[in-house]
Amino acid sequence: MTPQPGTPPRPSPIRRTLAILAGVFALAIILLIALWNWDWFVPTINRRASAALHRPVTVAHLHVQLGWTTTITLDDPHIGQPEGFTSEKEEFASARSLTIAIKPWPYLVGHGLTFPLIALDTPRGDIVALKDGRNNYTFTADGKPAPDDGSPTSLPHIDELRITDGDIRIALARLRSDFRLAVHTTPPADGKPGTIVADAKGRYAAQPITGHFVGGALLTLANAQNPYPVDLSIANGPTSVTLRGTVDDPLHFAGAQLNLKLAGPDMSLLYPLIGIPIPQTPRYSIAGKLDYTAAKIRFTGFDGHLGSSDIGGDIIVDPHQKVPFVDAALHSHLVDLADLAGFVGGEPGHTKAENTADTNVLPDQRINVPKLNAVNAHIAYHGDHIENKRIPLDNIDVDATVQDGAIDVRKLNFAVGTGTLASTATLNPAANNDFSTRFKLDVSRVPVTRLMKGAGSLEGQGTIGGHVTLSSTGHSVANLVANGTGGITLVLDQGGHLSAILPDLLGLQLGNALLSALGLPDRTPLQCFIADMPLKDGILSTNAFLLQTGDTRTTGDGTINFRNNTLDYAITTRAIHFTIASFPGAVHITGPLHSPTILPGAEIAGRLAATGALAAVFPPAAIIPTIQFGVGKGSACEQAVEQAYAHPAAGIAPGATTGPRPSAAAKAGRARTSGAKERKSAAEVRAAWEKKQQHNHQ
Repeated sequence: MTPQPGTPPRPSPIRRTLAILAGVFALAIILLIALWNWDWFVPTINRRASAALHRPVTVAHLHVQLGWTTTITLDDPHIGQPEGFTSEKEEFASARSLTIAIKPWPYLVGHGLTFPLIALDTPRGDIVALKDGRNNYTFTADGKPAPDDGSPTSLPHIDELRITDGDIRIALARLRSDFRLAVHTTPPADGKPGTIVADAKGRYAAQPITGHFVGGALLTLANAQNPYPVDLSIANGPTSVTLRGTVDDPLHFAGAQLNLKLAGPDMSLLYPLIGIPIPQTPRYSIAGKLDYTAAKIRFTGFDGHLGSSDIGGDIIVDPHQKVPFVDAALHSHLVDLADLAGFVGGEPGHTKAENTADTNVLPDQRINVPKLNAVNAHIAYHGDHIENKRIPLDNIDVDATVQDGAIDVRKLNFAVGTGTLASTATLNPAANNDFSTRFKLDVSRVPVTRLMKGAGSLEGQGTIGGHVTLSSTGHSVANLVANGTGGITLVLDQGGHLSAILPDLLGLQLGNALLSALGLPDRTPLQCFIADMPLKDGILSTNAFLLQTGDTRTTGDGTINFRNNTLDYAITTRAIHFTIASFPGAVHITGPLHSPTILPGAEIAGRLAATGALAAVFPPAAIIPTIQFGVGKGSACEQAVEQAYAHPAAGIAPGATTGPRPSAAAKAGRARTSGAKERKSAAEVRAAWEKKQQHNHQ
């Protein structure tokens, strides 16, 4: 039928059908959007997340707002503990809600993930690491850290991280640590960017710890153009650390401008915080610049004090080697050697408590092998001026390395006036955490005037020189000497004043007591001193010990036992010339090294008794026991020196350490002038010396 003019055409059945279907589909979409429940995906999310994280995961509800920026919210998410950690009282992680805003389009076109917002409401965490290496935060099937394939980790771009009322527990068994972090963020305000704030409280390295950290917002952290601000303060037991400044592009190790300050009663307590072992020290406070690159960590230009000494320098750490390497260049303008005692196994400072049970006179702190293996190091140290009440040292130079647990002291030198005390040592690891050790000290041309200056006198002349050697295996200075073999060979050339030297050589208490026991007056002129004493298995014996003044000759004989820190020694003084009112004979020094007993020998006691008896019978006769006829000048000193050169107990002849020895021509000239015979052989010298020693004891 032909449609009438003006009547609209009727739609075809196909069009009507398509229109109806489109309407039904649109209605279905509307109904689907209106009635859709995103919780239908929750079981799938729980199942797949649990399989991926190797622990149970549950989410109560899922909310999604679609758009160019899609927002996903998980209500009441919970992540349980993995196998092996189910006894923990808390879950691994939970929150009241987790909201993630994501921009899908940049990701779809290959520009990576962009998160305008990640928001955590009341997050809770429980981070645990066990002594066997397993932990609950690496998400591996066996609970052990996954191997590092060396590939760089790329992080998504996050515009804002928002944390409200966070509480995270961190328990690390190997570090003896269990503390909590209270974490929250602050929003931008008054033109200032937001911040991340964390407060720590608990125990770290078995010491109470409190800490406060304020850092820039995560947006700042990821922005390479803006330095990331850092403000950190930590109190770990008695140790305090503050770190303030900025970090340049921290995700790519571009550098930093940080001020670091460390203070506390003992630098060894820093080991858990910095991972670098340091010997015991007295109270310290140092501050300097901290910087880092992808290769090195640098603590430069630092200065401060260590006990009563000042300390400064630069420390550079390479943490990327198999064992971290530390290169330290240190200096002091004024140093008290007591502050450095911890570096040789002693107790630093002047406040050591008396311990009557400790009979060691040498440092006995055991070398900590595990800490020594934790780092390789090169240490250079110079002290401009030394404050020391015992021996007048002027300055100190140290150059030492630690490599694979071995210690190589290439240089440990002290200046003494125009002379030096120069020592070297090597300590190589041995069985039972011991060290095979070789030590050598060269005493070179140390002027007697410098020793006298330390005793308050500026007079005297001559130099002292020689060597000290030690070969041993042990675990501390005291133990090494107690097991050691070596010797001491020291020679004094041209003399000085005995009263100025003995207290410094033997210690103030023992030296002054010995001077009093020997009856030697103040400022006795010293013409010769020889000490040639071998050490075998920790026992120091005597080849020769001679002190000669203008009027007396004093010889020593006996042993010093470093195994049990005792001595059994006799000092005998004889007049060189005819003398009246003197009590010759041996003085016995026995007992513990730290508090020996000094008593007169039988000869002195007999003469004292005889004097008393004669005084009672006939007073003028009391002077008879005090008469000495003298042993004569002789050549005991020269012969002892020759013996020290021929058979030095230290294994090294004094050589030029006391000054250039006279040439053979000069010796021959003197011999011809005096009519003396040619120099005796070593055997003849030894025989003459032994004969003279016997004569002195008669």
